Amino acid sequence: MAPKQKRPAYVLGVGMTKFIKPRGQVDYTEMGYEAGIKALLDAHITYDEVEQGIACFCYGDSTSGQRVFYQFGMTQIPIYNVNNNCSTGSTGLFMARNMIASGAADCVMVVGFEKMMPGSLQSFWNDRESPLGTSFAVMAKTRGVAKAPGAAQLFGNAGREYMEKYGAKVEDFAEIARINHAHSVHNPYSQFQDVYTLEQVLKSPMIHEPLTKLQCCPTSDGAAAAIIVSEDFLNKRPELREQAVLIAGQSLATDSPALFSSSAIDLVGREMTTRAASIAMAEAGITAADVDVCELHDCFSANEMVLLDALGLAEPGKAHELVRAGGITYGGKVLVNPSGGLISKGHPLGATGIAQCAELVWHLRGWANNRAFDKRPTKIALQHNLGLGGAAVVTVYKRADGKEAKVLSNEEVGKRNGLGYNPAVEAKGITKEQAAKVRSKKWSPVSMVKTKELMQARGGKL
Repeated sequence: MAPKQKRPAYVLGVGMTKFIKPRGQVDYTEMGYEAGIKALLDAHITYDEVEQGIACFCYGDSTSGQRVFYQFGMTQIPIYNVNNNCSTGSTGLFMARNMIASGAADCVMVVGFEKMMPGSLQSFWNDRESPLGTSFAVMAKTRGVAKAPGAAQLFGNAGREYMEKYGAKVEDFAEIARINHAHSVHNPYSQFQDVYTLEQVLKSPMIHEPLTKLQCCPTSDGAAAAIIVSEDFLNKRPELREQAVLIAGQSLATDSPALFSSSAIDLVGREMTTRAASIAMAEAGITAADVDVCELHDCFSANEMVLLDALGLAEPGKAHELVRAGGITYGGKVLVNPSGGLISKGHPLGATGIAQCAELVWHLRGWANNRAFDKRPTKIALQHNLGLGGAAVVTVYKRADGKEAKVLSNEEVGKRNGLGYNPAVEAKGITKEQAAKVRSKKWSPVSMVKTKELMQARGGKL
C-alpha cells in the first residue's frame, strides 16, 4: 500500500531537564514543568497557542499528564496520557505528528517525564499476566532463565546469538559502551559523564554475559518536551523556519509472528525495527547510507549491536566490524548516540524518545557545537526508540529549509533564542520571568502548589 499524503509536521521547540539518579529528590510535576517551559520558550510561543497536549510516562497515576499540563495553563484542551513501555516518548511524537498531518491540530505539545525507582525495572502488577509473559516463556524454552534482571537476559541473549552467528566478540559490545560513555562527556544533560577504558568496561560486574554493568542503561529521573507544528503555523512565523526541523519520515511498528521464533534477536523486536525503519526511510526518500547522526535505543550494548544491523547502518551480520573500524563515532561512517545514549545519558522511560528528538534537533540546527559530527555537515538525522511488548518508532529528521547544518557559536545561539545561552551545551534551569512569559493567560497558581521552588533557576542541577 502506497503511503498516504500527509501534511508536513515540524519540531519547532524542544527542552529537557538533566537526567539524574532516581533518589526521589525531584517530583515528576517539577521535571515535566521545566522541560515544557523550555520547549515553549524555544518555540517562541505561549501555551495559549497549544491546541492539544500529549503526556508520556510509564510509572504514575492515570491523569498525571493533566497534573503536569495544568501548570502551563488550564485552557481545556484535550490531554492524552500515553504508556508504550520504553518507546512511550516517541509514541507521543508519533501521535502528535499524526494530529498535525490529519489536520486535527496546528500546534501540539508533547511532554515526557518519569520518576523511577532505583534498581532494575520492576512491575507493580503481580496479580495478573505480564505483557512480556509470552516473551519470557520463549526465552526460558530456548535459552533458559538466569538470576539476572529479565531485560538484561533478553538483550544479553540477543548479543550471544549475534556472537554465535556472525563472530562478534565480547570486546565489541564493550567497545560500544566505551564509545557511548566517551560521548556523554559533552552532553550536559547526561546522568553519567565518566570516561572508561575498554578494560574497565569489561571488568565491571557481570550482569548477563556478554553484558557488564557499564554496558547497561541506568534507571533515571528526568523529562523532555517538544512542540510539533503544521506548515500553516510555521508559515505565520517565517523567522523561525531556520530552527524548525521537518519530520520527513516516521513509522511506529509492532511485532510480527517472528517474535516467537527460536531467535533471541527476534525476541527483542528485530522485525518491528526493520519494518519501521523501511517505512520511515521510504517516506523521507533516503537510505541508511544517507544518515549523518543517529540516536538509537541502546538500553544495552547488545541492543545497539543488533540495531546497527536492523536499521541498515551496517551490512547484515557485520555490525561488529563497523564498531571495530571506528564507524559509529567521530571520524567514522555515522555518528551514533552523540548524547551518550541510554547507557550513559540515562533512561527515564517516558522522556527518552523526546530527549532523543531534542538531541537530533540541536544537531540539525547546528547548536550541538561541542559534539557535532566532524566528518561532514549534518543533513539527515535518524531516531530509533524501542519498547518490548512491543513498539518500535523510527523517525527521519531534516531541516525545514532543506540545508545542511552550519555549526553556530554559543554566542550566536544565545542571541537567536533570546536566552543568552546555548541549551544544547549548557543545562540551566528556568526563571520565574521565563515561565510567566510563556504560560497561558488562563493559569491558576493552585496548579503550582508543589512546583514553586522549581521557578528559581537551578543552574542545571535538579
